[in-house]
Amino acid sequence: MANVVPIQRTVASGATAKSASAPGQALFDRIDLHLIRVLHVVLTERSVSRAAIRLGMHQPAVSAALKRLRVLSGDPLLVRTGGRMVPTDAALRMVEPAASILRAAEMLFADARSFDPQTATDTFRIAASDYLDPLFLPTLVADIKRQAPGVQIEIHPLSSDSDYQAHLAQGDVDLVIGNWMEPPEDLHMARLLGDEVVSMVSRDHPAARRGWDLDTWLAAEHIAPMPTHPGARGIIDQMLDRQGHRRNVVARCAYFGLIPDMVANSLLVLTTGRQYCERVAERLPLTILECPAGLPRLLYYQLWHARSHSSIAARWLRERTKDVAAALRTSSDR
Repeated sequence: MANVVPIQRTVASGATAKSASAPGQALFDRIDLHLIRVLHVVLTERSVSRAAIRLGMHQPAVSAALKRLRVLSGDPLLVRTGGRMVPTDAALRMVEPAASILRAAEMLFADARSFDPQTATDTFRIAASDYLDPLFLPTLVADIKRQAPGVQIEIHPLSSDSDYQAHLAQGDVDLVIGNWMEPPEDLHMARLLGDEVVSMVSRDHPAARRGWDLDTWLAAEHIAPMPTHPGARGIIDQMLDRQGHRRNVVARCAYFGLIPDMVANSLLVLTTGRQYCERVAERLPLTILECPAGLPRLLYYQLWHARSHSSIAARWLRERTKDVAAALRTSSDR
C-alpha cells in the first residue's frame, strides 16, 4: 500500500493543475477582438449611446456587449455618478491594455494586406536563368530599387541542383522566372512573353556564308545550357524530341552568359530565343540564322506558390517583373 499513496497524490496534483488552468482558458475563449473594441470605445466615450454611434451598432447590442464584459471582468466597469457615467478604477486600468491589443491587431493584419514600396523593407528572392535577355535581371533589379529603395533583393540561379518547386513551397524563393514546355501544374503562373527560336554562330562559321538545311544543322556542333535538374532535357531538345530529331550537342555550360563568347571563338552553334541573341550580337562577332527545324516559339513564365498568391508585396513584385519583360520586348522590336 505504501506505493499507492504517491500515485494518488500525483493524480490529485495533476487534477488540481488542470482545474486551475481550465477557468483561465474558458475565460480567454469567451473574449473576442470585437468585445475588446466595444470595451475600449465604451470606456473612452463613457456613454453607451455615444459608443453605439462610434461603433455603428444599435444601442441594445452595445448594452448586451457591456453586460458580457461586466460578467467577464467581475466589475461594473461604468457606474452612474449624478447625471453621467464614469469608469471604475478597474475599468481605467483596462483602457491602455485594450488600446494596445487593438493597435497590435491592426498592425498584424495591415502588414499582410498592405505594401508601400517607398517604406517597405521586405526581402525579395527571385530564382531565374539568364537566358531570357541579358538586360532583364539588371533592369528588373534597378526598377525594384528605384520604386522600393529599402527592400533587399536576392537573385538565385536555376541550376541543376536547385529544386525550385520545393524552394517556392518552403518560402526560400518568392518567384521563379524561366521557360518551360509545360510549366508545373501545382504552381501559379503568368506568361511573360514568347520569342522566336533562332541559332547563332560565329561570323566565320561556314553556315554564316552558305546557310544550312535541317540535316546540316542537326550535324553541326551545338552547345547547350546544363539542364535545370538531373535527368532533364533542355527545352530545345524537348522540342526536337517531339519532332523525332536529335542534334549533335558537343558542349554544355552551366553559365549561360559565357556561351556567346564561346560561340564567337569557335564553330559551335547556340540555339535559343531571338531576343537574347540580338542583345549579345550587338557586342560580339556573331551572326543570327534561322533555325531550319521550325521549332515553336519559346514561352517564358513567372511561377509562384499558393503561399504568396494573395500577398500584396509578392503581387507588386510580379507586376514589376511583367512590366520589365514587356518593356524589353518593346525595345527589341524597334
